[in-house]
Amino acid sequence: MSGLDIFLIIIVLIILIILLSGLHILKEWERGAVFTLGRFSMLKGPGVIYVWPIVSKVNPILSTRIQVVSFKTESTFTKDNVPINVDAVMYFQIVDPQKAVLNVDNFAAATNYSAQTTLREVLGKSSFDEVLSEREKIGEAARQIIDEKTENWGIKVSSVEIRDVVVPQNLQEAMSRQASAERERRSRVTLALAEVEAAQKMVEAANQYSDNPTAFQLRWMNILYEIGLEGKGTLMMIPANTPAVGTFNAMSILGMENQVKANLEREKASH
Repeated sequence: MSGLDIFLIIIVLIILIILLSGLHILKEWERGAVFTLGRFSMLKGPGVIYVWPIVSKVNPILSTRIQVVSFKTESTFTKDNVPINVDAVMYFQIVDPQKAVLNVDNFAAATNYSAQTTLREVLGKSSFDEVLSEREKIGEAARQIIDEKTENWGIKVSSVEIRDVVVPQNLQEAMSRQASAERERRSRVTLALAEVEAAQKMVEAANQYSDNPTAFQLRWMNILYEIGLEGKGTLMMIPANTPAVGTFNAMSILGMENQVKANLEREKASH
């Protein structure tokens, strides 16, 4: 084989390598922006695509899947001048790859910065209590604004979620004291309401007993009986200011009990 033949083989191999360099394989969710002589010509993909080497170039390759970006807004002041640090997550998707390539230099960075500034604006219009209790509402408001900004970039923002809200230590202590005071207030209100309800029931019971003295006597005897069950000894103390209608009956019952006990003891001694 002569030197000319070897040279021709090398030339053919180089040409084949150059031609094969225009072959690209894109995944199902990927799209390739094709530029020919520096001008945008088309979008290609997915699957096997081919562009003419040197003349055309595929750059960049975009993903049309939903992408996740985590971002923070530090030292952001709320509507009531409370400094907070917010950690959030944004989900977005490229719906128009051509706009994402031609209308913005770096769509990912631009979307991230837009999300940060927009969330600061929304937090600045919300009170601290709203930030803590209405995260979904604030996230939805931020999503709508970001989506309007990124629409011209071919980006669709599907969700903005607030993961965490960090407040200064001194404010956390103040919030803890406020929560403790609120719990104490609710406890006292509950006890007061219980006292009022109990007093009302006692008044209703007193009205019923005043109309039925027999029921009052039976209730008083039942109270003495319960007191006797609670004690471990045989001696039971009876209040001196017992109602007149109940004292006679109670003392009579106690006397009868003592008499029965004495009779039983005498019978045992006789046996």
